[in-house]
Amino acid sequence: MTRTTTTAAGTALAGLLLLAACGTADPAGGAAASAGTDAAEGGGGLTPVSLQLQWFNQAQFAGYLAADAQGFYEEEGLDVEIVEGGTDIVPQTVLAQGQVDYAIAWVPKALASIEQGAGITDVAQVFQRSGTLQVSFADAGITSPADLAGKTVGNWGFGNEFELFAGITEAGLDPAADVTLVQQQFDMNALLNGDIDAAQAMTYNEYAQVLEATNPETGQLYTPEDFTVLDWNETGTAMLQDAIWANTERLASDEAYQETTVAFIKASIRGWAFCRDEPEACRDVVVASGSTLGASHQLWQVNEVNKLIWPSPAGIGVVDEAAWRQTVDVALSARNLEGATVITQEPGDDAYTNEYVEAALAELEEEGVDTTGEGFTPIEVTLNPGGE
Repeated sequence: MTRTTTTAAGTALAGLLLLAACGTADPAGGAAASAGTDAAEGGGGLTPVSLQLQWFNQAQFAGYLAADAQGFYEEEGLDVEIVEGGTDIVPQTVLAQGQVDYAIAWVPKALASIEQGAGITDVAQVFQRSGTLQVSFADAGITSPADLAGKTVGNWGFGNEFELFAGITEAGLDPAADVTLVQQQFDMNALLNGDIDAAQAMTYNEYAQVLEATNPETGQLYTPEDFTVLDWNETGTAMLQDAIWANTERLASDEAYQETTVAFIKASIRGWAFCRDEPEACRDVVVASGSTLGASHQLWQVNEVNKLIWPSPAGIGVVDEAAWRQTVDVALSARNLEGATVITQEPGDDAYTNEYVEAALAELEEEGVDTTGEGFTPIEVTLNPGGE
């Protein structure tokens, strides 16, 4: 069974790049069992494994929670501990330090850590598309990045701003001179209160927050027609996000860890396939995990996260070379207000591998599991006030 724990940030993170984000913030973790090596077997002969999340339990991580609830990890011989995250924790650093066996992290943030010396490898690119938006009220007239000129634009910072900065630059604007950039809290209050013209949001979290809020002019909930969104997937500046990361050195030298990696990916994919096919049941799993977000908000999250994953024509988790290339190019070129890019040089060949996910997919396909979701159709979700 999966044990879900919450840990506080440790002092080991001092001096390292803090790359936190709302809904995708970077978490820290406690000591991990060494999967398949020196760790004692868990109850029933299961191999202990620890997974570090980027944020607190929510449907962003539904596939991993569902893999536990449905017994998929146990069927693969794993006893998985899921470690919740928080605002002040960097999951890829926790992984690189050997405190956990696997971590969920955005690709650009992980690439920055790799450049700083973290030995980690993307072994399954679960999210195939970016979930980041820039949201504004429809009457603000912001329908393209060029329309941000002269506007007050919110962003979370901490490495989450590079898609926005790249989009602004692509539109021929100077982020440092042509827009007023402000630090945004991890909510949508500044937009709703009129303090900023455009707010950063994830499709599966903050965008739902504005649709769960009451329009004071009508007394009813806001609708999508009340807003416009800039989707970086449509502007060519999107970057890959949630992926499963493993320890590079252990992948190269530890056969048991290699086998555990395939098993972990396989069970996790089964969890994501379950959430694709049974979104309401998946929502219930997330709510039962102790998430503080409401049931309608969590169902929205499940549905929106499914859109970021499915369809996966090459198979869920396989790194698409074109999407990887675009992510690296944006990481090398987009600059923040201090003039810094995410990375300064090309990542090494071991920054990602499809070896383990392809092995997992081959086993799943033999077992009749749909790993591409070509027939996926999103459901219609009705949000309640406050996401309840």
